[in-house]
Amino acid sequence: MSGNMFPQRTQAAIDALAPTLRFFEESGWYRRLSEPDVSDFTIGNPHEMPPPGFVDALARNVVPEHIHWYAYHTNEPASRRALAASLRAWRGIEFREEDVFLTNGATAGLHVVFETIVGPGDEVIFMSPPWLQYESMILLAGGTPVRLRINLATYDLDLDGLERAITPSTRAVIINSPHNPTGKIYPPDTLKRLAGIVAAASKRNGRTVYLVSDESYSRIVFDGRAYHSPTEFYFETFLVYTYGKVLLTPGQRIGFIALPPGMQEKDRMRTAIESMQMLAGWAFPNALLQHAFADLDRISVDMAQLQKKRDRLVTALREMGYETSLPEGTFYVLVKSPLADDIAFVRMLADYKIFCIPGSLMDLPGWFRISLTANDAMIERSLPGFAEASRTALSGR
Repeated sequence: MSGNMFPQRTQAAIDALAPTLRFFEESGWYRRLSEPDVSDFTIGNPHEMPPPGFVDALARNVVPEHIHWYAYHTNEPASRRALAASLRAWRGIEFREEDVFLTNGATAGLHVVFETIVGPGDEVIFMSPPWLQYESMILLAGGTPVRLRINLATYDLDLDGLERAITPSTRAVIINSPHNPTGKIYPPDTLKRLAGIVAAASKRNGRTVYLVSDESYSRIVFDGRAYHSPTEFYFETFLVYTYGKVLLTPGQRIGFIALPPGMQEKDRMRTAIESMQMLAGWAFPNALLQHAFADLDRISVDMAQLQKKRDRLVTALREMGYETSLPEGTFYVLVKSPLADDIAFVRMLADYKIFCIPGSLMDLPGWFRISLTANDAMIERSLPGFAEASRTALSGR
């Protein structure tokens, strides 16, 4: 049999995701994950129990109250009311119940948005270093990914570069704040200028250039900082969120898409989104999570403890001579590799039972990423290994 097995866009998406899959299925971390006394700093999987109240919220709703309790559920009115009220209080924007859509996580939410607005010939700009799946998701929707580097000195957006990157084919720009992996929170002045750039491009191109705002970490912010959403400054924005981060329960898939009150053609957009939720493999949260939603929305990881872990790791690593970021939000700390080959250094760390993500996997060669979801014991027992690995790398042994 000759010819390609898969459609072109499917093969392109698979190829773009291949390095990530290889790491998650073939790396030393994957093979040794179950060993005792490892320090796992790879992904945002929890290494502690979920926040108090999470299990109670599920338990209060697990016993069916009527015959339809565990039937098919889409965007349930009670969940939408609770979500819209929460967003109004949190963001100060008058989000309406009919403009919020419960999804099974941010990944599903992003997929639904891309499938709704992106088609063949459409370009979608995303910031690099990126979250690992943006490129594949754009390709799967039939779009053309356009990679744009952030300012690696400040971790801010390269807005001049963005202006140059927008073409008549640009359909959307993905913004991720707080940004994974840098931890940068984009300030209001940056977001205002961003809004002006995409508004001008929309007018110039004769069709809307959307923002897709991935706000997965918008409740994971440090040092008492305020978080500002692009939806405050540009109404043609899809807000996409997941509760898996703030609840430390990424396997319990619940999140949402929200449309700002000023978005144009919202009637058509509502129908399109709900249709795509059905067509994208039933991209709604399961029934139990929707019943418990109002309680889950009020629960959070202990941010003071998370910040203590950030400060402990950053301070210790800097004292060893490592160059690190000081994230304003998210779970992640970027660390410059003592070796130019970050993959080789990550393998060296594995000899000390320390597992991290190599920066090359995120278009950031020469760096590696640490996840703060590691528990305190993992952090403390990793420090001698970090120190010894640095000494060994710098000595050339």
